[in-house]
Amino acid sequence: MDCKRAQSLLDGYVDDELDVATHLDMEQHVQDCPVCGRARRARMQLRQAIGKADLYVKSPARLQSQIEMALRRDAGGNAGAWRRVLAMAACMVLAAGVTLLVVQQTSRSSTRDQLVQEVIGDHVRSLMAGHLADVISTDQHTVKPWFAGKIDFAPSVKDFPAEGFNLAGGRLDYLNGRPVAALVYHRNKHVINLFIWPAESGEKSSAMLNQQGYNIEHWSAGGMNYWLISDLNGKELAELGMLLRKS
Repeated sequence: MDCKRAQSLLDGYVDDELDVATHLDMEQHVQDCPVCGRARRARMQLRQAIGKADLYVKSPARLQSQIEMALRRDAGGNAGAWRRVLAMAACMVLAAGVTLLVVQQTSRSSTRDQLVQEVIGDHVRSLMAGHLADVISTDQHTVKPWFAGKIDFAPSVKDFPAEGFNLAGGRLDYLNGRPVAALVYHRNKHVINLFIWPAESGEKSSAMLNQQGYNIEHWSAGGMNYWLISDLNGKELAELGMLLRKS
């Protein structure tokens, strides 16, 4: 089984919807393929997060009771009663709209938090022996062509040795539900990962975070998402971010 077919079957695999033979083929593939294995773990984490989320919002019991009482009291019907009922119904619609906005905002926040955790997890795994780079080179003209045919976009690969940020190589990784390019830089004894993948149309973001002892900077530019992560201090990581933006 190749990665393209595995990616198309991943949701069905995680949800136990595949036939036995295909499930066993997928089981073997995700064990042998680090990219698809990471994709499976990401899907499982997302499934668990959704399972824990409580997105059902019930209207207040007092409001329900008031509507029921008004309907029973004025079952014969009069304009005033119906106006009150319609007003209360409008309030319910407004409350539902506000609730939907809150849920959507919470969902966006949860999605970003989930992505931050994926970035941290991929960075930590890259520090394990043999996981840091698929192509080891300080030459950007060697690293950039290596990605050709492996992903559906061409990442910009830059090197900044004069500024103390040395390109060390690159690898394929998996984030945000898709394969991404990961570039590796060294700053003294610190390892820096730069994850790159296409941004959605009109997507713009920029932020500096510190979580679990790692500094993280992310931004969108030129139709691409960029995420930097390292245990390097925030000031120096921001310097690399500025160099990447200007290059």
